[in-house]
Amino acid sequence: MPLKQAVLPLLDTCSELARDVAAANTVVLRDGQRHGENTDVHGIVAALAEGGVVTAGRAVVLGGGATARSALAALQQLGCADPVLVVRSSPDETLAAAARLGVRPTVVAFTPSVLDGCDLLISTLPSGAADAVAPHVRAVPALLDVVYDPWPTALAAACGGAVVSGAAMLLHQAARQVELMTGRTAPLEAMRAALKPS
Repeated sequence: MPLKQAVLPLLDTCSELARDVAAANTVVLRDGQRHGENTDVHGIVAALAEGGVVTAGRAVVLGGGATARSALAALQQLGCADPVLVVRSSPDETLAAAARLGVRPTVVAFTPSVLDGCDLLISTLPSGAADAVAPHVRAVPALLDVVYDPWPTALAAACGGAVVSGAAMLLHQAARQVELMTGRTAPLEAMRAALKPS
């Protein structure tokens, strides 16, 4: 995960989105050059759409790293330009990315009242890191938890609304990667089947 930012100086070119988000999760070789792309934003938007979320009014993002920056870009696409960003320390790189994206997050520490009126919660935290928030998400209408193993997370199990797993995000960002690398339409259903535990 930290390599999404570390790879940037090693690229010959990158997409405007990868540059704005300051995170590239995909490197495509083009004419001997390394080109960086960010497919996480697409993965978030597509996974949420599959879960019935196509717009966001008041959104809350847990975390301040590279995936949180992708979440901010996805929220902008969903119509939310002023999300709440819940972090433990100053997210300078994330705030710089937000400014490039035209997003104006309010940065706060977590208190249960942060979720009041929230229509979408996106947790970009690693497995177990959001467990303390779980008792407060019963009334949240929609949740995307980027964790996919183990599943369900405590956060997902406690949410009373629509829940989208990190596996859906993983599927859709990987489908975009396949398309970038091969120039062909990704076999989405075969990829979805491969993600299911045997």
